[in-house]
Amino acid sequence: MKLEPELRDTFMAEAAADDRPAAQVMRELMRDYITRRREARDYDEFVRRKVEVARKQRDAGLHFSNEEVEADAASRRVDLLRRAGDAGL
Repeated sequence: MKLEPELRDTFMAEAAADDRPAAQVMRELMRDYITRRREARDYDEFVRRKVEVARKQRDAGLHFSNEEVEADAASRRVDLLRRAGDAGL
């Protein structure tokens, strides 16, 4: 790897200030970077699959509009409040 001399010197000084070998710190940084990249790719794939499923459901007519969902939720709230009132809660 090519590094700017100032970046390398500052990094080496910070690693030494932590009483840690620079190579150990670099390995940790590299492992963290690899883990973050893999997690990002896994999440992107998860979202892609979810969107694909949602599109298939939409195309098959297996979806509800926001208005339908809100109306159903409002109806359920009214029913729950009525039952709570009937139970004396």
